[in-house]
Amino acid sequence: MPLTGIEIYKLLPKTNCGECGVPTCLAFAMSLASGKAELSKCPYVSEESKAKLSEASAPPILPITIGVGEHALKVGGETVLFRHEKRFENPPGLALLISDTMDEAEVNARLEKAKTLKYERVGLTLRPELVAVRNDSGDGQKFAGLASKVRQNSDCNMILMSTNPDNLATALKVCADRKPLLYAATEETADRLVALAKEFACPVVAKSSSLEGLAQLTGKLSAAGVRNIVLDSGARTGRQAFEDQVIIRNAALKKFRPLGFPTITFPCEMTSNPMKEALIASMFIAKYAGIIVLSDFRGESLFPLLVERMNIYTDPQRPLATKEGIYEINNPNENSPILITSNFSLTYFIVSGEIENSKVPSWLLVKDTEGLSVMTAWAAGKFGADTIAPFVKKCGIDTKVKHHKLVIPGYIASEVGGLEEELAGWEIRVGPREGAHIPAYLKNWKT
Repeated sequence: MPLTGIEIYKLLPKTNCGECGVPTCLAFAMSLASGKAELSKCPYVSEESKAKLSEASAPPILPITIGVGEHALKVGGETVLFRHEKRFENPPGLALLISDTMDEAEVNARLEKAKTLKYERVGLTLRPELVAVRNDSGDGQKFAGLASKVRQNSDCNMILMSTNPDNLATALKVCADRKPLLYAATEETADRLVALAKEFACPVVAKSSSLEGLAQLTGKLSAAGVRNIVLDSGARTGRQAFEDQVIIRNAALKKFRPLGFPTITFPCEMTSNPMKEALIASMFIAKYAGIIVLSDFRGESLFPLLVERMNIYTDPQRPLATKEGIYEINNPNENSPILITSNFSLTYFIVSGEIENSKVPSWLLVKDTEGLSVMTAWAAGKFGADTIAPFVKKCGIDTKVKHHKLVIPGYIASEVGGLEEELAGWEIRVGPREGAHIPAYLKNWKT
């Protein structure tokens, strides 16, 4: 039976350090009990307590990491059925399928797509994360050769797919350092996949033709010491796969641990129509895949999927925000104008877009306002003279320009006096109230 919040609290260090993200150990214990936090967030919990709390504090859907380094993909860790209840935690990974029966030109073209199809949106870089390498030839050496090529020519995380465990072992030897996801453990291959997963510390996919069989299989893998598991229900129609995703999520949230793992889906095997495939993939982004394997990456469908994923996995209780800092637009120089705005992503997107359209080289300062728009942040006391001035002083913009002239949004014109007091030697200019008027304003800029 799961531990209560008070029982968990008794095993915590009771330092109330706040380093876990909440102010007290009691609040952290309550979050652990409800599955809304991970034990790893506490830096001071003892090893003995970790052992006792690991099962009780684990989120309903265990988090799984695929790959290593800065591009490692974390999936799972989910705690709710609906986004508005709290938030969705870890966006699903999008995978490109490459087969060892494809000719070299096709393989190279697909790897190039995986490398170049990246998009800048509201200050964020949107990109796919995975390449699925499939052993359609049945040849272990050919499979390993393709795995090696992908490893050398892509920074994407990898999925190794083969029905032959010996071929998986052969391919794994050339890319084990990338910690690929091994596909797949079935009733027939489970023992061999357990050995590979434990030897190389890689996550593994459990595949069965039914949810009942899947639950039995994950129980077998867990008992053998493999906990980094991804689920494939075996469904290859949109309707059945969708139903399985919903059932798995519901079961996991009701603490049915055998199905408490992230899932993998294959729109690439559900249709030969590229646009229908994208439609099916969009469904799985919302409900509730951890990994989505596509037959190919096409810019016209990949970009909408990435934007959908970004929107759904934005915390609804916290607006989408751009990182605070200095943004260079149109290659500014030491005489270029300096503008400032809030870090609400839509505000940044509009302002930066209008500056770019003006063709005037400019510096854009983005102040952290906790994701609030200019007017809302100003009304909340987060975008006034007392907060803007310290940011301007510490951000380093004065080392990039010769002049000290700052353009503030027209909506906060009342802050001019306060800013001139706080920023000695700076001239504060009032810019347009509307983003659409920025190009005309900048074209008349004079230092």
